[in-house]
Amino acid sequence: MKMNAEADKETTEKEKITENEGTDQTLEKEVDKEIELQGTIDQLNDKYLRLNAEYQNYRKRVEKEKADIFKYGTEKLILDLLPMMDNFERALSLQNTEKMDQKILDGIVMIKKSFDDFFDKNGVKKIEALGQPFDPVMHHAVMTESVEDSASEHVIEVLQDGYLLNDKVIRTSMVKVSN
Repeated sequence: MKMNAEADKETTEKEKITENEGTDQTLEKEVDKEIELQGTIDQLNDKYLRLNAEYQNYRKRVEKEKADIFKYGTEKLILDLLPMMDNFERALSLQNTEKMDQKILDGIVMIKKSFDDFFDKNGVKKIEALGQPFDPVMHHAVMTESVEDSASEHVIEVLQDGYLLNDKVIRTSMVKVSN
């Protein structure tokens, strides 16, 4: 009977060892699952953060584009009006050379003033070029001339005025530059 008790004891100990090994394997599987789930959570979190950053960048870009459209939306209209403004300025420059009826001259001055007011309200400014250093962004040099009393690379004559729309050059000044 002693042998049976010892055999039972050994069998019980083997069963416990087997149970412990099974429990260890179960724990390892659970730990592996947790690690795998944590990896999936980290991937999803990273994906969410990237997507959110992309959305924020998109939103900022759209807001900037919308602001630019509002700021420069009148550019085409202004460009279409500039030749008319040039014609009025030419007409006004002729007042001293030709005898012009005063009523016609007054009408031209009033129309020119209306254009000037319209341009001011819409952020259009004339580029001041005469006597300024030549700037290829603001000026388009069509002629050069050697002038003794003028600094080199300076505008000596404006042939056609240039204009800015909210600090953006919409038409460069056509100028004559000194050598």
